[in-house]
Amino acid sequence: MKKILIIDDEKSIRKTLREILEYEKYIVDDAIDGSEGISMIQKGRYDIILCDIKMPKMDGIEVLEKIMQIAADTPVVMISGHGNIETAVEAVKKGAFDFIAKPLDLNRLLLTIRNAMDKSILVTETKVLKKIVNKTFDMIGNSKAILQIQEMIERVAPTDARVLITGGNGSGKELVARWLHEKSNRANASLIEVNCAAIPSELIESELFGHEKGAFTSAVAQRKGKFEQAEGGTIFLDEIGDMSLSAQAKVLRALQENKITRVGGEKEIKVNVRVIAATNKDLQKEIAAGNFREDLYHRLSVILIHVPSLNDRKEDIPLLAEHFFKLITMDHGMHNKILTKDAIKELQKINWTGNIREFRNVVERLIILCDKTITDKDVIAFARPLKSN
Repeated sequence: MKKILIIDDEKSIRKTLREILEYEKYIVDDAIDGSEGISMIQKGRYDIILCDIKMPKMDGIEVLEKIMQIAADTPVVMISGHGNIETAVEAVKKGAFDFIAKPLDLNRLLLTIRNAMDKSILVTETKVLKKIVNKTFDMIGNSKAILQIQEMIERVAPTDARVLITGGNGSGKELVARWLHEKSNRANASLIEVNCAAIPSELIESELFGHEKGAFTSAVAQRKGKFEQAEGGTIFLDEIGDMSLSAQAKVLRALQENKITRVGGEKEIKVNVRVIAATNKDLQKEIAAGNFREDLYHRLSVILIHVPSLNDRKEDIPLLAEHFFKLITMDHGMHNKILTKDAIKELQKINWTGNIREFRNVVERLIILCDKTITDKDVIAFARPLKSN
């Protein structure tokens, strides 16, 4: 059953609300003032809080501010007989779910509570899903290189510093970018990913900066680009070494001025985004060859993080194997399988040119094709099925 806390200094209001809500099958607690209410919230979890605004000692707005500090995910409905538009707006700005004036309209109150309950359920489900997603994207390993990257992420993530991530295909550059975002102050906003290598050069500017209606033949409507979509959050420019020079110039301007202009437009649009970039290329060589702007490189590389190849951290293979075994067997609805020590040694002998991406595919193949216990012979047979003898 859902639990509601009523904070109101009027005994008659508390009694009336309790009777109504208990009739609707809610569990109800009540507090006679803000201090008692805050104390109860600190001791237990509530699905919704109903809080009066005009109270002695601590008024409802102060109580709301405290709740936002200790239980920010709990919907708070403010109620008052002394309210006005300004008060309602202030309450909502400070985090209230809704504002209801006294005398209370019973139907309005119950509808608001149901809507707040829906929000509470969505918040809980989102947290659960986020934990699942984060588990899927865990950074696995205890090698020196991985520990250094984890330490770097902890230091850099809370800042807005631009980061350039280097490393081979499949090494985990996207994972580093994801964790930089998740541990940043922008984590509640969007992480927008752009694979610069997958977008044709003639479309990359429209993809990044958007376009106005009629800017080109197929531009039948105005469209926001990735920079605008990432407003308040992070944009991840993957494989930026493959970006055209004309697009590089516009990205440089966006970084310098925090402004973009849509293709076919003249209006400058201010943007507030953190930029993380990644590449599998040696950008110094690309600069020397005239394929990459040196000034853009220096703008992007405030912080440099290099992700090592799997071949450079083979001591992490036992942990990676255990991690992927759990995830993959769960995805396929299979019982967990056992990987023998000799099988792990055989995996460590392989030249992993495709890095973590290739390793995961091999683990999945072994899980599907082998019996419960996977041996070194299985690894030899299935890890490189196309390898000629």
